[in-house]
Amino acid sequence: MIRLAVRAPAEAAELVLAALLELAPSGVEQVDGDGVVELAVYGVPGELPELDPGEAQVGGVRVSVSSAEVPDDWEERWKRFHVPVLIGERLYVRPPWEKAAAGPGMIDLPIDPGQAFGTGAHATTRLSLELLLQLARGGTRGSLCDLGCGSGVLAIAAARLGFAPVTAIDFDPLAVQATTANADHNGVCLERVERLDLRAAASPAADVVAANLMRPLLLGVAELMRDLPRWLIVSGLLEDEADEVAAAFAPLSERRRLADRGWSALLLER
Repeated sequence: MIRLAVRAPAEAAELVLAALLELAPSGVEQVDGDGVVELAVYGVPGELPELDPGEAQVGGVRVSVSSAEVPDDWEERWKRFHVPVLIGERLYVRPPWEKAAAGPGMIDLPIDPGQAFGTGAHATTRLSLELLLQLARGGTRGSLCDLGCGSGVLAIAAARLGFAPVTAIDFDPLAVQATTANADHNGVCLERVERLDLRAAASPAADVVAANLMRPLLLGVAELMRDLPRWLIVSGLLEDEADEVAAAFAPLSERRRLADRGWSALLLER
């Protein structure tokens, strides 16, 4: 097993990530550093993108590429990369090998990330969950659609918080499989878990839409969206991209903005 890592300036990370996902659609590991982001893919020789170690151009960005054999204990190392997170005081998202949360009112969400998805520890997912929890605290319920569901964290959390019906959408068939499996493991019913290309088709209508996507895709979603939701959570944004994306979803108005480690999430209202 080989780990191919690409280090890029944080401000250009989304361009590099978009290019890598074209080359390795099964998923990319992301590790945020001080002013840099490391993006890594795993595979055997012949399966990985053809990038030689050293300096390279990926997505029009100059990056540093390194390659290393993964130690025999890589599965345990990979598990240590995924850690539990507590959102607010009641939403506990964890990989299934970590202990369950205990306590009155605590919502325990075991999410198996597979090898391509996260459990909620990334800043963009945490920020999205915070905004989702805020809506639930305020009494907002109704239908919800999770665009770019990945491992299903947002969709499953929404179902546990009382949103219904819940739809989960992703272009990657592995994400559809992971979301379905995690929903079953959590004992929640998602009305639909479907594969959809958001670059070419309008997103499904819902009272609440959560879109943890990259800036180019969010702008495309805004252009194709026919039915504006009552509430829209958008994330996957660098802080200097938030204003542009908020404007793209007009006439929705910004109600709250969160930021963490250079990433942003917005709550927009119709």
